[in-house]
Amino acid sequence: MRVDIEDLRIGFPGRLSGGTGLHFAVRGVDLAMGMEKLGIVGESGSGKSLTARAVIGLTPSGALVRAKKILFDGIDILGASPRTLGAIRGRRAGLILQDPKFALNPVMTAGAQIAEPLQLHKKLSRKAARAAAVDLLAQVQIRNPRAVADRYPHELSGGMGQRVMIAMMLAGDPELLIADEPTSALDATVQAEILRLIEDLVSRRGMGLILISHDLPLVAHFCDRVMVMYAGRVVETLRAAELVRSRHPYTQGLLACLPSLNHPRRRLPVMTRDPAWDAA
Repeated sequence: MRVDIEDLRIGFPGRLSGGTGLHFAVRGVDLAMGMEKLGIVGESGSGKSLTARAVIGLTPSGALVRAKKILFDGIDILGASPRTLGAIRGRRAGLILQDPKFALNPVMTAGAQIAEPLQLHKKLSRKAARAAAVDLLAQVQIRNPRAVADRYPHELSGGMGQRVMIAMMLAGDPELLIADEPTSALDATVQAEILRLIEDLVSRRGMGLILISHDLPLVAHFCDRVMVMYAGRVVETLRAAELVRSRHPYTQGLLACLPSLNHPRRRLPVMTRDPAWDAA
């Protein structure tokens, strides 16, 4: 599996300087990755999620997507048919969303939602898909998976709901897993459990991973490389182990704003932004 993106731009209709035009939320992004763990960090609105969704052609319907190329393992995503995209999504690439309360179907049981991609992509019978769904729930370390398979999303805790979503994404044996802030709706203890689970599954299954996060220390520990985005642009890409030695002032500013129990400060610094970072 390989992902190659060159000069990605994603725009939305809007009013600029009193006239009608496009607002580009992603501007000139290049991305190349193989079977590795890539972290994408930056503030809200920096274009992280849009960039990752462009990999599998899941940008919003009103978005204008332009790029010199968007290739998923050699497949042209911009020119792909709905059938081709359907064969990639959920099968070769899985997307874990932020909050299971909104991502899961409220009128389907957990087991039925996991079984659905198994029936669609692997053509399993209803009985076989049910058995495979229970097995996937066990793989994501849910206790009593048979009972959980019969529960509806409102009957699950946040951590259990996130594990169900991970099981759904694993159903197609994907080569790439895109995790969009997968722990943002969870408390700190459950966050650590979910991240350890994702790390273990990615390693055991040999998948590539795109992890979108605001948590720089987490990404530095968890990923191989880090891509830092600001205002729709990539300002820096570096090895995760070298994140603390970053050169770009924006990345340095993000690190400086992190609170520390070992070195507490009365006030965290406010980042000084350079207009040059926002240059088109």
